[in-house]
Amino acid sequence: MARSRRGNGIFGSKRRIRLGLWGLGRGMSFYKTCAFLNFDVVAGCDYNEHMRKRFLESCPGALATDDADKFLAADFDAVLLATYCPSHAEDAIRCLRAGKHVLSEVTAFHTMAEGVRLVEEVEKSGLVYQMAENYPWTAANMYLAEKWKAGLFGELMYAEYEYVHECRKLVYTYIDGVPVRPGYTVHNWRSWLNFHYYNTHSLGPVMIITGARPVRVVSLLGKLHLAGYPLDRPDGMGGIGPSLIEMDNGGLMRNLMGSTTNDTNIRRLWGTRGAAEIIDGKLRLRLGAAGEAPKLEVAPRWNELGEYAAKTGHGGGDFWVLYWFAREILEGKRGPFDVYASADCTIPGILAYRSSVENGRPYEIPDFRKKAERDKWRNDTAACPRFDVGKGCFPPGADKSKTERFTAIMKDLIRHATAYRAAMDWASVAEDVLEPRKVVEMMDRLIAASPEMVATMKAARELADAWPDSVGARVIREMMALADPEITLDAGFEKRLKKERARLVRIAERAEKKRAADRSEAPKAKA
Repeated sequence: MARSRRGNGIFGSKRRIRLGLWGLGRGMSFYKTCAFLNFDVVAGCDYNEHMRKRFLESCPGALATDDADKFLAADFDAVLLATYCPSHAEDAIRCLRAGKHVLSEVTAFHTMAEGVRLVEEVEKSGLVYQMAENYPWTAANMYLAEKWKAGLFGELMYAEYEYVHECRKLVYTYIDGVPVRPGYTVHNWRSWLNFHYYNTHSLGPVMIITGARPVRVVSLLGKLHLAGYPLDRPDGMGGIGPSLIEMDNGGLMRNLMGSTTNDTNIRRLWGTRGAAEIIDGKLRLRLGAAGEAPKLEVAPRWNELGEYAAKTGHGGGDFWVLYWFAREILEGKRGPFDVYASADCTIPGILAYRSSVENGRPYEIPDFRKKAERDKWRNDTAACPRFDVGKGCFPPGADKSKTERFTAIMKDLIRHATAYRAAMDWASVAEDVLEPRKVVEMMDRLIAASPEMVATMKAARELADAWPDSVGARVIREMMALADPEITLDAGFEKRLKKERARLVRIAERAEKKRAADRSEAPKAKA
């Protein structure tokens, strides 16, 4: 896009789009990008008072309310919808009926019946609807999409994309780190949503890069999950969620989501003429239509708009989803994730969950562009089980002056228990670590935090002991078990840590002496 148009902004237009943010946690992360893209943020809606206050600090004079009806009745053009994930379809329909264009956070809908209603509401409204799937828009993924379209990789044979994210702390806090209120409950949906439902960050890039559409899905149920999740069942949150998806060209994709002990975002694609992988941020291609063809690292580059994208979140993706949305409103060019593509990307997660709890039954993925296909699912409201967040984690009648501390305690307990586990487990293999000084640093941080850790453990145990049969007590005990309470609550805990630190320092010093000796013995280059 020519720089000469920048006088009137990226789009060369003086027209401004009046934008409302519904959901001021995730919604505010887009705020700084809006000004680049002809958006003026004029209204915000959130039931959390602290989020409304933060919003008004950035947008003095804007409307800030916890009343959705008042918000939607205000004078603005479009909504960036970042409400709770299972509410997206119903909230998007409310926005459309209020005459607002919609950019919806992922996923587009929670049940098949909601998807039918959303598609038909968009069709009826004539307004712009897009889903804010941002993972396809990193520099590496956009580079791959360009080269795939040019034929460099041939036809898709197989892909592995994943979004594995252990977000346990978000069960007990909002996205800004503030503990959930009331404190005796947990997050509205991050406490129970099966990971299959959050599938678009891995499937979306494969769709955009290859141009292929998912047509069939199958999955099996992973039956183990991590400690500290309220919904204690295999199909709740806290486990692994792989599915195998057939694409419309006959290629296959392994779509992997989940909460495990290793957050990863590894991406690999195999075509009939070439292959690609993105591992640890490095993009490597193997070109030459053979398994042993040359494999080299490449440096993907954006076009000139990348200077804006590079300043935004999620590897530039937050810029691009706003860009596609503004472009369609201003210029009428359809975005990559219109309501139909959003359905293509959302449905495989819903049906993968269903396949997993039905012992691997395969499901055909309907095309919601076709009314006949929609009709088959019009009344299907099936969904994964929910945790009763209204009831909370303690029995009725529990002393709220005590249980109100639960989410704050869990936030700190997760932080301390995992820091303890990391330091002690790395200490157990320190002799094998290439840079053992880093293990010493972990132990230093643990020693510094040990008084706070002990206080948190004691408060957690007191709360669990008061209501020992409650969900709250169970998740507290699960997290405390990671922190070896028989050790950490012993009077000699800090002394024990300092003794372990001294051992680690000796290991680090030996390693450093060995490296220095190896360097001195290395052959010197001839002058």
